[in-house]
Amino acid sequence: MEKKTKKSVTGFSKLSKEDKINWIADNFSNDPERLKKELIGFWHSSQNQQKILDGFSENTLSNFVMPYGVAPNFQINGNTYCVPMVIEESSVVAAASSAAKFWSTRGGFKAEIIGTTKIGQVHFSWEGDIAKLQKVFPVLKEKLIEDTSHITANMRKRGGGILDIELLDLTHLEENYYQLKVSFETCDSMGANFINSNLETFGKTLISFFKNHSTFEGEEKNVTIIMAILSNYTPDCLVRASVECDIEELGSFGEMNASVFASKFKKAITIARIDPYRATTHNKGIFNGIDAVVLATANDFRAIEACGHSYACRDGQYRSLSQCYLQGGRFKFWLDIPLAVGTVGGLTRLHPLANRSLELLGNPSAKELMSIMASVGLAQNFAAIKSLVTTGIQKGHMKMHLMNILNHMDANEKETTKAVEFFDGKDISFSSVRDFIQALRKENPIPTTK
Repeated sequence: MEKKTKKSVTGFSKLSKEDKINWIADNFSNDPERLKKELIGFWHSSQNQQKILDGFSENTLSNFVMPYGVAPNFQINGNTYCVPMVIEESSVVAAASSAAKFWSTRGGFKAEIIGTTKIGQVHFSWEGDIAKLQKVFPVLKEKLIEDTSHITANMRKRGGGILDIELLDLTHLEENYYQLKVSFETCDSMGANFINSNLETFGKTLISFFKNHSTFEGEEKNVTIIMAILSNYTPDCLVRASVECDIEELGSFGEMNASVFASKFKKAITIARIDPYRATTHNKGIFNGIDAVVLATANDFRAIEACGHSYACRDGQYRSLSQCYLQGGRFKFWLDIPLAVGTVGGLTRLHPLANRSLELLGNPSAKELMSIMASVGLAQNFAAIKSLVTTGIQKGHMKMHLMNILNHMDANEKETTKAVEFFDGKDISFSSVRDFIQALRKENPIPTTK
């Protein structure tokens, strides 16, 4: 197939969506008409909804569709939830649902909010006497709060706002480097825009304060603001989710009794605590569950992933986020994880399905949503470890993946039915399914159509 010579373009962002699609198709596709048809085919049927979706990002051509499913039977703090999940990986929703049902008869999930503090930073360079700055810092702190009072007014009415401002001397790490570390409470908002607006105003106040305060002389009056931005590392915006029951209540798993299962399960968790290679895959499984709910509610999965992985190595080594102990005949499995999420602002109410997701969850507060997400992450982790220490992960995963393989091979309804029957209870792999379909087609050739 002949490759096209790629062309550059000027003013692409100013083109209409249709003209963008035409240019992309004509310059980067070997089948322009098919590409145009497919891109337009995924537009929302409502022009108003499509306009909203187009406004989320830049140079939007179409919508990228992901499966939207639910995991029922989640008992969390005595409440029952049917949790919306957006994910393309086979078996994730099924595993979460299975774990939710398992624990619904054993006391359900318990979730506790440990903290909701978020962090912002103003990084600046300054050449001066730190003792002078420390002496006048209480005055500067009052001025910073005063100059942002118009930004924080509404948040303070809801019980949030600026909690504290610290001055950090980091000149031992970088010449002339100082930082304002600011703690925020943003209530039901994730708070990124709120935090950043405060921090940028802080930067302007700093410049004015150094320039006009009589304590500083000469070069001390000059300060350079490097950057003012929130931190996505929020170790004090923390939730704990847990499950607990008598070991005997776990039941048996095939020929494996509850005691053996609990022992193997705890050992698997311990391995993920001490081995970073295992911990990485272990925590990825946790985020399979959490990210799916984060996406369904239009929160920022990238920020949550970055924070979670940073938290996992807070003691200097990357470790599992979940832990387990067996004591006095009891099995306890829990997860501590920082989750900075929101239920108001951002895209949570703008995105049509995110709005429905929050409705399905009973329009939760940010704290309640943290509890739900952490519980789903723990459920996902429990299901994965249970599979690993009993039947192995591939049996269930490949069973769910069978339909993807059959779709990849364009299997018709009759072939699909026969494949599902044939592979029931058997090992599934791409090659085994391919061989089965090919053998089936030799016996029953599929008529070709033009």
